[in-house]
Parts: sequence; C-alpha cells; structure tokens
Amino acid sequence: MLEQFKRFLVETNAIALAIGVVVGGAVSKLVAALVAGLIMPIISLILPGGAWREFGISLGEGNDPLRIGEVLGAVLDFLIIAWVVYVMVAKLFKIQPTK
Repeated sequence: MLEQFKRFLVETNAIALAIGVVVGGAVSKLVAALVAGLIMPIISLILPGGAWREFGISLGEGNDPLRIGEVLGAVLDFLIIAWVVYVMVAKLFKIQPTK
C-alpha cells in the first residue's frame, strides 16, 4: 500500500498540486495585505464614507441587507489574485504577450 501511495504522489502530480495550494495561500495573504493596506485606503479617499465593503441595500425592516460591498470587495480581491498568478505563470513559462 505504501508503494501505491508513493506511485500516486509521483504519477498524479499530487506533490505539485500540494505545493501550488501552499503557494496560492501565501499569494492570497500577500494580495489581501496589499489590497487592505494600499488599495483600499486609496479607494476610501474616492468613495464617500470610506467603509465601502460594509455597503448594503436594505430589503426591509427585519431582513438581512444585500451585502453589495462585500461581494464587490471579493471580486476585487479575486481579480488582483488572478492577475498576480497570471504574471507569475507568464514569467515562469515565459509567455509572451499578444500584440
């Protein structure tokens, strides 16, 4: 069984996947810090109120609001993380930009 497990790790690239997950977690923390520390203060200067991630639309008394700011913040985080991963992969595999 140990031999099958070792073969599984090598043949299915499970080790590479595990490394990718760990690196992805680290990149996610780095990007979250970048967004919270640099980008959000700039956006807070532009938008009134500053705490735009807390923005929501009330659905009436006693109902939870639609948390639009939270969703937009998650989309912004995703786009930044996707861009960082793209740049890293492009450099790693020497992908040339299309003209």
